[in-house]
Amino acid sequence: MASVEEDFPRGGTAKKPTESKINLKEGILMLGCVKEVTDFEVTVGLPCGMQGYLSIMNICDSYTKLLSEQLDSADTEDICSLQHLFSPGMVLRCVVAKLDVAKRGSISIQLSINPKLVNKAITSISMKAGMVLSGCVESVEDHGYIVDIGLSGTKAFLPKKMHSSSSKAVLKVGQYLTSQVEEVKNDGRLARLSVSPPTAAQACAEAEQGWNLTNLMPGLLVKVTKHGLILDFLSSFSGQVDVLHMEPDQTSNYTEGSEVRACVLYVEPSARLVGLSLRSYLVQRGTSIDQAPAGGDRIGEVVKGCKIIAMHHMSGAMVEMPDTTMAFVHRNHLKESNTPANENRMLAMTEHTIRILDFSAMEQIYFVSLRKYVGTVSVLFDHGMIVHLSDHIKGMVPRTHLSDILLKNPEKKYVEGMKIKCRVLSVDAQNKKLYLTRKKALVESSLPLFLSFTDARPGRVSHGYIVCIKEFGCIVRFYNSVKGLVPLNQLSSEPIISPEEVFYVGQVLKAKVLKCEPDKAKMLLSFKAAVEGDTDEAAMPQLNCEVGTVSAKVLKKSVSGLEVAILPDEIHAVLPTMHLSDHISNCSLLWESLQEGDNISNLICFGKNKKNITITKKPTVRWSLEEGVVAKDFSEVTVGMQLIGWIKNIMSYGVFVEFPYGLVGLAPTSVMTDKFLHDATTAFQLGQTVFAKVSNLDVEKRRFLVTLKISEVISPEGDAQTRLINGLKERKAVTEMLAMRGMISLQLAALSVGQKLKLTVDTAKDSSATFKSDDLAGATIMATKHHVKGVNLSSGQKVTAVVLHVDILSTCVYVSIRPNLLAKKKSLAEGSKCTAIVQCIDKDFAIISLGDTAQLTVIQTSNHLNETFQSESDKLMAGMSLAVEVIEPSCQELQGLALVSWKRTSRATSENQKGHRFGDIVRGIVRSVKPACIQVTLEDGSTGSVHVSEVVELAEVCRGSFPTSKVKVGSAVTARVIGGREASSHRFLPFSHPRFTYTIPELTLNASHPERLFKLGQAVLAKVIEVNSKPQRFMLSLTGVHKLEKDSVALGMVTKIIPQVGLLVKLPFGNMGTVAVTELADAYKPNPLAAYSKDQLLRSGDAWQLSLRPSRLNPQQTKPVKDPEVLSVDNLKAGQIIRGYIKSVGEHGVFIRLSWNITGRAQLQHCTKYFVNSYTVLSKVNAVVTSSALSILVLSIDKKEELVHLSLLPGDTGKADVLPESLGLPLRLIGEEKKEYDSKKKKKRTASESEQVTKAKCLMVPESLMCSQVSNKKKKTKKSEADDNDSGVEVYFREEEDKKEEEAPKSGSVKVTPSSGPSRLQVAAGFSWDVHLSSLKPASAAQEGDSSDGEDQDGSSKPQKRSRHELQQEQKAAEKALVQRETELMDPSLRPQDAGAFERLLLASPNSSLLWLQYMAHHLQATQIEQARAVAERALKTISFREEQEKLNVWVALLNLENMYGTEESLKKVFERALQFCEPMLVYQQLADIYAKSDKAKAAEGLYKTMVKRFRQNKAVWLSYGTFLLQQGQSDSASVLLQRALKSLPSKESVDVIAKFAQLEFRYGDSEKGRTMFDKVLTSYPKRTDLWSVFIDIMVKRGSQKEVRALFDRVIHLSVSVKKIKFFFKRYLEYEKKHGTPESIQAVKEKAMEFVEAKGTEAAN
Repeated sequence: MASVEEDFPRGGTAKKPTESKINLKEGILMLGCVKEVTDFEVTVGLPCGMQGYLSIMNICDSYTKLLSEQLDSADTEDICSLQHLFSPGMVLRCVVAKLDVAKRGSISIQLSINPKLVNKAITSISMKAGMVLSGCVESVEDHGYIVDIGLSGTKAFLPKKMHSSSSKAVLKVGQYLTSQVEEVKNDGRLARLSVSPPTAAQACAEAEQGWNLTNLMPGLLVKVTKHGLILDFLSSFSGQVDVLHMEPDQTSNYTEGSEVRACVLYVEPSARLVGLSLRSYLVQRGTSIDQAPAGGDRIGEVVKGCKIIAMHHMSGAMVEMPDTTMAFVHRNHLKESNTPANENRMLAMTEHTIRILDFSAMEQIYFVSLRKYVGTVSVLFDHGMIVHLSDHIKGMVPRTHLSDILLKNPEKKYVEGMKIKCRVLSVDAQNKKLYLTRKKALVESSLPLFLSFTDARPGRVSHGYIVCIKEFGCIVRFYNSVKGLVPLNQLSSEPIISPEEVFYVGQVLKAKVLKCEPDKAKMLLSFKAAVEGDTDEAAMPQLNCEVGTVSAKVLKKSVSGLEVAILPDEIHAVLPTMHLSDHISNCSLLWESLQEGDNISNLICFGKNKKNITITKKPTVRWSLEEGVVAKDFSEVTVGMQLIGWIKNIMSYGVFVEFPYGLVGLAPTSVMTDKFLHDATTAFQLGQTVFAKVSNLDVEKRRFLVTLKISEVISPEGDAQTRLINGLKERKAVTEMLAMRGMISLQLAALSVGQKLKLTVDTAKDSSATFKSDDLAGATIMATKHHVKGVNLSSGQKVTAVVLHVDILSTCVYVSIRPNLLAKKKSLAEGSKCTAIVQCIDKDFAIISLGDTAQLTVIQTSNHLNETFQSESDKLMAGMSLAVEVIEPSCQELQGLALVSWKRTSRATSENQKGHRFGDIVRGIVRSVKPACIQVTLEDGSTGSVHVSEVVELAEVCRGSFPTSKVKVGSAVTARVIGGREASSHRFLPFSHPRFTYTIPELTLNASHPERLFKLGQAVLAKVIEVNSKPQRFMLSLTGVHKLEKDSVALGMVTKIIPQVGLLVKLPFGNMGTVAVTELADAYKPNPLAAYSKDQLLRSGDAWQLSLRPSRLNPQQTKPVKDPEVLSVDNLKAGQIIRGYIKSVGEHGVFIRLSWNITGRAQLQHCTKYFVNSYTVLSKVNAVVTSSALSILVLSIDKKEELVHLSLLPGDTGKADVLPESLGLPLRLIGEEKKEYDSKKKKKRTASESEQVTKAKCLMVPESLMCSQVSNKKKKTKKSEADDNDSGVEVYFREEEDKKEEEAPKSGSVKVTPSSGPSRLQVAAGFSWDVHLSSLKPASAAQEGDSSDGEDQDGSSKPQKRSRHELQQEQKAAEKALVQRETELMDPSLRPQDAGAFERLLLASPNSSLLWLQYMAHHLQATQIEQARAVAERALKTISFREEQEKLNVWVALLNLENMYGTEESLKKVFERALQFCEPMLVYQQLADIYAKSDKAKAAEGLYKTMVKRFRQNKAVWLSYGTFLLQQGQSDSASVLLQRALKSLPSKESVDVIAKFAQLEFRYGDSEKGRTMFDKVLTSYPKRTDLWSVFIDIMVKRGSQKEVRALFDRVIHLSVSVKKIKFFFKRYLEYEKKHGTPESIQAVKEKAMEFVEAKGTEAAN
């Protein structure tokens, strides 16, 4: 314990000495009590549950001197051992001499009672008569003893007469004494002492004695005045009293100002803190206090049913054990280690299970813990493993007990800090040794345990382990030191000659006791009898029916129940199936899952007769037996008594209810339920648990009547919730049992209600849907109709679903994909009320959704044990509403689901007793608005639907509007019932029964509904337009229109929008039609389909071509038609300009829709004045792709073939070109210009070829960039001739350059004279860190553009008058360019073209290395090397220090730049800087790669040599160097490097390094050498199957078939696991199927068969 906190004591040692205000430190004085004495050390109990250790060297100087003298003389007769000097319970004053920190961080307190340290603060001058001091006997004189009290210059003498009166024992040198100063002489040089225990121990310190804070001693008694917990003493001091040191029965009697006696516990002068105790055993003590508690030693005991009675926030809690003994639990022991404390939760729990850790003599109280001890692996040795069970308890798992078999490499299975489950093998308390086992058979054994020879009664069977194998048999050990012999003839039913060949040491086996002699500690065992199940056991004691809960083993299963053996005595009993659970559905589930040999716990005996004992597992019945709510005999039954029983038999006149101890009562039909009962035989089920109240008693005939009415019986508080939790625990146990046996998958067992899954739709129907999941292979996943409602599913679709219920026996998972259940969960508050909907029914349980929280939980289908359901309508059904109240928002027992109580709401929502009739006026709230309907929640909770046609008056419907959009969710509406639908199929119901009530009403919001126009019984003239046979129904028309005809006008609804084609429209009478994009209006608009919204496709019928042109809908309209209809090719003429919509763009040209049936084509050369080498340029342009109306010129018409040739050229249409000028495309050459260009093209090609030879380096620019350089026909390049700051780049333009560019004088072309220095721009040599480098525009292009623009201005300085049309065109072009520019700025995918654009992007993303590198590349293309360096430096300063990878990218780019354009010195400087800021290893590797790629082999090799020296422990460096050497063809050097690597790297890396070098030899060097290396490694390590796999892969790629087959033949004969051999056989077969013949395939199969047969023979032997 490292510190004492303000308000409460703590136990144990502390790991954090700085945690509280007062630290434990050297020099603090304490009062202690001897706990244990050994040869060299005394264990001392300290205040607050702490523990210290007093070494033999810290007693006193005289004792230490005596020890050293005796050791030198080798005569130890006179030495008085510590056992003679100290005894348990002895009270000591001690000082903290030293604080040692143990391995696990805890603090060990080393104490001293040396008077020189204890009485350090007292001087001979300050010593006064009456003081009580501690000392040690220094020497024995004739008349008394010289006592060392630690004061230099003072002799203290204890006369024998002052000692002998109190004790007859003779004091020895080193003996500790607490004595009172009787007299002080000669100014303190001589003192006379007395040691009368009551006098010395109870003498009270007075203020006159001159005590101060520095010399105050523990153990002093002082008179104190109380102020809260603070006490004033010695007139000017104050001290604190811990709660544990106040008298428990006197706490309320302490009043402020009253005077009491207290004992000083500890003194810390530096913090001015004094701890006091008011406990009577310290205030009125003798020389010792009780070391052991009154009830005997209980340390280590686990006590259940304890209650926390007080919680102290800073320290811990007081706990009351069942026998009213008080205990203290430290706050660290209130919780598991490494978990946060939750004091409120601990207080809320009614009962706790505690483990007693220690008894503190100073506080006279037990210190306990609430922690569950789990083993933590500490360290592995050759002989075993150390496991820590707590901070102070550790055990040893011997090597043979690490597993069921002997582990060769235990370090692979166990790692330090791993949590494991162990079983205690033996405990040696005297030597403090604890042995554990990890053998699964022992840990999970359910057989009786042999802890002593008395437990091993003849006939009993238990698991033991072999410790020794001899010729005469095996010695088997159990727990502690219990062991026995299995003779040779009892080892097996078959004769065994040499046991060591059959058995092995450490093997766990069942052994049966044949004979046991506890007094001689001998036992005879048998393996044979245990296996054969020999039941000739000794007569076993009869089970007492009142023993409480028991465990049993299943012996046999029958239809009616289970035959079991009650453990540990294996008494036979019967467990009926109906007694497995309170839930009938769980009974059958548990019966199915239990198998012979299984153990069942929590059973209780409730009846015994001559034949057998009957036991039950019903939790409610078990509770009644444990709580005593039971009548053991008929004489105890009284009228009004309430009992818990179960239905034994059902008759027509009532049911017989059985109770524990064989009592049976009758419940007549009249008192079975509160409601009238039609049929008594269907109300209850056999085995159903019920509450029964005795109503009538017939003493003579010893029979009684009971009532089962819910109104007359009282159920315990929380009964429904307890039963729910028990029922779900039973289901979970079944799931875990089946998963453990492998009957269901672990993934299926892990599913829980409310869990979300990613599924794939398998089949989708109207009534249900099935799904599949890779994780749940073999399980059926389905959703019922209710849970796929409103979701469109298609096979193969990926969906998210929520788990509702898992049927374990049928492996069926029921899920829901309803959006309201998949929404984000909302939190619930305790005590909140909401409406729940039943989602799924599972026999005795139901899954419900809680309001709009998207949370699911589980409830029982019955609220009371006695609840009955006479009809199906009484039961809960899916879709039913319930009123629930949240008890616990997240219940741990329900796996985090909410625990709720529920009751049924008004039945109007779930039954047809009440509904809505035709013509009713109803009010409601709009729940949801969809394009075709509105859902309304009515006042009574039911839901109604309003069709889109019933929202507003028909006359008010505007074309293109959406009537439902006028209604908002949450608004209140008044509606009229006009019909209804079936609840199951949702089909519309007939109108022939006006008084019929509808549970799902169909509503209208339209005030003038036909019901207002027509009355019931009114005669109307109608025309039949459709006849349905199922159901029999006529469709009538009151308008007379019964079919669609050409040119007729009809209302329709858009069901689908087809881009660039038109609309799909639903028409009356089940017809469908299409509206072409050219038929939407008389005047074409851009994006004509944007005004329409698509709805789902409902039905399809006859196809109609439709038109929405106003000129067709209203022929009388006088407005002129801007774009007339083109009904046929005859309507068109060559040279005519019309408008149309682009249908598609392809390699044959642009196809333009002229009408619904006529499409024309414009070839690429007739589309634009610019040269385009691919139609994709056109398709990428936004204006072309969208359905905007374009002006077109009809070039020619082929009436025979009905082909129309069109032109989009600006010269033909008078409109702007379809491609914007901003693209910078070259103009197309036409006529004479084209011919002249072709003739000059040849001359230029030869000239350019000769010039290319002389160039040192050039910037590689793709074609797409080349064509953008010549964006204006009139550009000249005169300026570049005189420009000294040329870019140093020769750019060769494409062949389609315009004629005027060719005619420019030679002096105007961009040329560079070879420079004497290194070439400046070597981008082609590899800026691999920027793949888009070439797409940036060089600076020369910008300069060229500037110069040509200047010339244009000079040439056209004379103003020319332009027409209005030209001005409009110019304005439009400017606006278009502006829009284009805005689009470019907004588009994140477009690359920046100038420094400003880069700066803008860098403001948004300062940490993006990609942007910085592109910025550098931008400067490099303009040969602005310094600017690129500056950008790199800016990047290194700007990028956050956390973005290490981003910074590394910039450093690598800078290294690249210096390598290409800088000097060796500049590269070296950058490299050295990079090493300071980045991971050195990565920087070295990057520079080495740069050298290698730029063919600087010597520099790279030098760098690699430095790397292998500096990073010799890094495997990657050696591999990288090896790769480089092999790539350079230096195979021998690589071999030498491998030997160096093996010496430098750890030995465990050797195999992998050799294998990697072998792979490199295959790839870059000598294949034969690589094969030899692999052979050597695999010969040494034949079980490295991963290396075999790599070798096989390489040989399949590079070796011959003969070599590969030989390799496979080697592998399949390895002595490795069958699973691995199976893998290689599979690969062998795949190889032969791919490369071999049918004969070779058959040969592999035969080898596999031989292998399987060989393994089978081995197993049999």
